[in-house]
Amino acid sequence: MHTTTTQLNTNNNNNDAGKLVLRVALAAMLLFHGVAKLSGGIGFVADMLAKAGLPAVFGYGVYIGEVVAPLLILVGLFTRPAALIVAINMIVAVLLAHTSQFFTLNETGGWALELQGMFFFAAVAVALLGAGRYSIGGVNGRLN
Repeated sequence: MHTTTTQLNTNNNNNDAGKLVLRVALAAMLLFHGVAKLSGGIGFVADMLAKAGLPAVFGYGVYIGEVVAPLLILVGLFTRPAALIVAINMIVAVLLAHTSQFFTLNETGGWALELQGMFFFAAVAVALLGAGRYSIGGVNGRLN
């Protein structure tokens, strides 16, 4: 099979467009949670941390995981580390608030943690794929 330069450029454009869609979807959906914490506070997160024997001040890390990191992912700057932060944020959220739901289904038959799972796996995918060409950092951007 012979591949032309036009076919390669189309594939690269499609790959970069797919990375953009994944980045925007992950960042936008997660930012809703971050904005809710900006307006409503993190008291419940601090309480969960305290019950787990951790300093309540760690609760402020949720702003990094649900506001700063998604904004970096959205614009495509330091995308890979930001996506790793989101993945870690999801692990911490599940361990703190959702462990009892790990092996359960919701009322419609889906996994009870499907939202957290989708955030986690989308973040891992972004960390592995990078930002792509449609980003502030560009294809060859540092940590993109």
